[in-house]
Amino acid sequence: MVDSVILEIDGASKGNPGNAGSGYIISRDGEILARGKRYLGVTTNNVAEYKAMIMGLSRAAEMGFKEITVRTDSLLVSRQIEGEYRVRKEHLRKLCDEARKLIGRFKSVKIEYVPSERNRAHHLAEDAATMRD
Repeated sequence: MVDSVILEIDGASKGNPGNAGSGYIISRDGEILARGKRYLGVTTNNVAEYKAMIMGLSRAAEMGFKEITVRTDSLLVSRQIEGEYRVRKEHLRKLCDEARKLIGRFKSVKIEYVPSERNRAHHLAEDAATMRD
């Protein structure tokens, strides 16, 4: 079994802050292996992005994958996770720390920025933010 997968993540907030949701898709060779979404209540887009990453990384770790490429349309979150940008807000620092702990469970993690139109998790996050199943 190949232990490498792609994790697409996205968060959405209607109003920022507003009704928010997170979504993720785990795939290998184009085949979706797992997906999830969650309504988060009223929060910001950045919180929703971090929650999507945490949800997806947790699921990928549970599934036993060791190598992962995370695709996100959030430059802020990707740069903060990589340590390129400082995390100034305490509530985001906690989420960033949680995501980094999960990243530590993998042998290899690569984070890539992709525009939202190329991120299949975008629709899951949008649906979750509007509380659609």
